[in-house]
Amino acid sequence: MADEKNRLGGKLHDVEAARENQWARQRDEELLEKMRERLHDHVCPKCKQVLVARTENGVHLHACPDGHGAWLEEPALKSLLKEHK
Repeated sequence: MADEKNRLGGKLHDVEAARENQWARQRDEELLEKMRERLHDHVCPKCKQVLVARTENGVHLHACPDGHGAWLEEPALKSLLKEHK
């Protein structure tokens, strides 16, 4: 009887571990997809190269490595506009 109880406990533990692993794999896939979407959003619309993050004169921006343009996030743009006034 005790041996049977131990086997059942072991099987329940295995099932729980399998469910946790499945959840973790699913969560990893969701996070990877979000990261891929983010990376896709940070490409040059003209040449499709990945934008390079850099700081120019204290302003954080993302620039095309081929010089097709640079993009600012809202806080950086607001800071520049404030300094310009």
